[in-house]
Amino acid sequence: MITIGLTGWSDHPLITLENSKKLENYSSHFPVVELDTSFYAIPPEKNIDSWIEKTPASFMFIPKAYKAMTLHKEWIEEFTSVTSMFSIFKNTFEKMVADNKVKAFLFQFPPYFDCTKQNVAYLRTIRELMDDWPVAVEFRNQSWFIEKNRDKTLQFLKDMQFINVIVDQPQTPNNSIPKIIAATNEQLTIFRLHGRNYEGWLGENIQDWRAERTLYDYSLKELSEFAETVKSLEKDTREFCVIFNNNSGGHAASNAKTLQKQLGVDFENLSPQQLDLF
Repeated sequence: MITIGLTGWSDHPLITLENSKKLENYSSHFPVVELDTSFYAIPPEKNIDSWIEKTPASFMFIPKAYKAMTLHKEWIEEFTSVTSMFSIFKNTFEKMVADNKVKAFLFQFPPYFDCTKQNVAYLRTIRELMDDWPVAVEFRNQSWFIEKNRDKTLQFLKDMQFINVIVDQPQTPNNSIPKIIAATNEQLTIFRLHGRNYEGWLGENIQDWRAERTLYDYSLKELSEFAETVKSLEKDTREFCVIFNNNSGGHAASNAKTLQKQLGVDFENLSPQQLDLF
């Protein structure tokens, strides 16, 4: 099975007809969305309830782990322990998981999270604290996939039942990893497409990196290459989920629609599409 979605549901003018119903509009086009707000703050349960209510029963989310859970900040600033942090996060998303609306929890690690015994031990802790909930791992440090570590990293992800996140991004010196086309979980593989804006990703002399890092419009040739990647791994994983993160210029939705057409896939049980009166 192939599914396609975008990062967030708010910044896609191509598919937004009513600002007050952005999630409803989004879920009439795609069956899954990456939920980024949970990276910045653990959302209140009322938000979870609202997102569930606004989407079809089969619609699913990929919530991003809270930033202290991926060591982007110190957990000690807010929580009494790592265990309590994970417990609060899990309690928040328990209803979404129970309703079978979570595809995976995305743990995207910072560039300084390198391949060390300490960080491998932390990944084991994550597996323990997340129980059997699906966890997708995206690295930003090349040390995990240098020649001597690549096979060990992939085997470790398999052993922990972690989902390998295949990434497409510019190959900058200090905050990127190569595209490792491998499935480590037989249930799900995630392909995150960040665009190929090298200067924006590099971050030098950039005033607003959020506005420029993912500013990229994939060409038809590049999208065709992604289609081949998806097809090459279909046999190794039950579901292949493609997430477009090239949002800065509003290209994600159109790129996703093009890839969907190239792959010849249709999505069922979406929200009813709103008609544009004009």
